[in-house]
Amino acid sequence: MRDSSLSLKKERDKSLTTSKGFSAIVGNPPFMGGKKITGALGTDYRDFIVKWIANNERGNADICAYFFLRAKNLLDINGGFGLIATNTIAQGDTREVALDRLVADKCVIPRAVPSRKWEGSANLEVAHVWLRQGDWQGKFYLDDKAVNGITPFLTVPGKAVGKPEKLVANQGKSFIGSYVLGMGFVLQPEEAQALIEKDAKNKDVLFPYLNGEDLNTNFDQSPSRWVINFKDWALEEAENYPECIQILRERVFPERQKNNDKNVRKNWWRFKRIAVDLQKAIANLKQVLVVAIVSRTVAFTFVSANQVFAHKLAVFVFENNSYFSILQSSFHYHWAWNYSSTMKTDLNYSPTDVFETFPFPESTTNLETIGQKYHNHRQNIMLARQEGLTKTYNRFHNPEETATDIQQLRDLHVEMDNAVATAYGWTDLELEHGFHDTKQGLRYTISETARREVLDRLLQLNHQRYKEEVAQGLHDKKKGKGKKKAEVKSDDGNGQLSLF
Repeated sequence: MRDSSLSLKKERDKSLTTSKGFSAIVGNPPFMGGKKITGALGTDYRDFIVKWIANNERGNADICAYFFLRAKNLLDINGGFGLIATNTIAQGDTREVALDRLVADKCVIPRAVPSRKWEGSANLEVAHVWLRQGDWQGKFYLDDKAVNGITPFLTVPGKAVGKPEKLVANQGKSFIGSYVLGMGFVLQPEEAQALIEKDAKNKDVLFPYLNGEDLNTNFDQSPSRWVINFKDWALEEAENYPECIQILRERVFPERQKNNDKNVRKNWWRFKRIAVDLQKAIANLKQVLVVAIVSRTVAFTFVSANQVFAHKLAVFVFENNSYFSILQSSFHYHWAWNYSSTMKTDLNYSPTDVFETFPFPESTTNLETIGQKYHNHRQNIMLARQEGLTKTYNRFHNPEETATDIQQLRDLHVEMDNAVATAYGWTDLELEHGFHDTKQGLRYTISETARREVLDRLLQLNHQRYKEEVAQGLHDKKKGKGKKKAEVKSDDGNGQLSLF
C-alpha cells in the first residue's frame, strides 16, 4: 500500500505540473455513501483515498467524489470531463470534498443536470456534471437551460458567493432524537400500560416513542408505540425496575451481543445513542417543534416534549408560534432544499447544514398570530379529514384540490410568507405565490424568480451575521469561544431571540 501510495503521489504531482494529461474523460463512477466505504472496502482504502486523492479533506463524502478529484488530476491544462454522479455530488460533505475544492482550484462547471431519475432499474437520482480545467468562454447550461454560470451547488450564482456559515446564535437549539437500536426496547401501548398498572414506578422508564412515520402519517401526530428508556443509567440502577429490565434481557441482549460495536454490547440496556443534550434542553418545556428528517413535506409541528424522539426526527427548542412561522415558511423550506442532502426524491434535513446556518430575522413580534392561525387551521383539517401531514400537503400542492379548507390553508401560507418577509424588512419582494414547477415537482409556493432572490438575500444575511460573530470573537477556537453553545429561552415575551 505504501509503495502504491508514493507512486500515485508522484503521478498526481506530475499531472499537475505538465500539460500531457487527457483532453477529455467520460465516465460513470461507482456510488457508495461515505459511511459505508470503510465497511465495504476497508480502513486502508478509506485512508488512501482521503490522504492521496482528497489531500486529507475529510468528511462523509460519497465515493464518487474521489473519482471527480482523480479525473481532474488526469486532465490536460485545458481538458475537461463529463461524469455521472449521485445527486449528492452537490450536497453536504460530498460537495465540499469534490465540487467545492475543484471550483476553488480554478475549474469551471459549464454544464450540469443536478438531479435526474436513473434510467436503469435502480431507484435513485443521479447528476450529470461537465467540468473544465481552466478558463471557459462558452455558454453555461443548467438543466438544459442557458444560465450565467453554475455554482458547486449546481445552482445559478446570485449576488452572494460561497456557502453559508454556521452561526453561534443558532447553536444549542436543534437536536437529533435518540438512536434506540433494537426493536426489543419498543412496546405496544397496551404492554406499557400493563407494566405501569403492575407497578406505578415503571412509569419512570416508559415513554411514548415518536418517529417520523407517526409524525407525518397520524392525523394528530401521536406516537403509536412506547419505549423502555433507561437513559444513561448504570445496570444496577436499571435493575430496580425488574419487569422492564427482564424484557430487555430477553429481547435486546441476545441481538446486542452480535453487534460489532463494543460499547453497544457492553451497554446493552441503553439506547445506542442517547440524546442527553436534547433531554436537558427540553426538560422544562411543555412542547417542542419537530420535523421528520427524511420527507418531502418538510412540515414542522408542535408536539409534547414529554416523550422519546427517534433519530429520524429533528427537534427544536421553541414553544413560540413565531418560530413555527419562520421554519414553516417558504423562506426556510427553500433554504432547506438548497442546503440539505437528499435521499432519493426526499429531503434529508440536516440541522447542522440548514438550521444552524439559517439567519433568523432580528424581530419576530409580528409572526406569533399568523403562526398560531396557520398551525391551528392545519390541525383542524387533519382532525376533520383524519389525515396526516403528508396527505394534507399532497392536497395543498395539488392544483385540482379546490376544497375550501385547503384553499384557506394556502391563503394562510401566503399571509405567513408575507409576514416573514416583513420581519426581514424585505417588503419590496414580489413572492408571486402559485403552482410552480420545482425540482420537487409541482408545488404551491413562491415563484422561481422569488426563490432565487430569497436564497440570495438569506445567504448575504448569513455572511453578514457570521462576519459580526467573528468580529465578536465567537468563532475564535484558540480562546475556546468557538465551541461554546448559545442556549435559548423559549421566548422572552417580546418575540426576540433570547440567549443566555
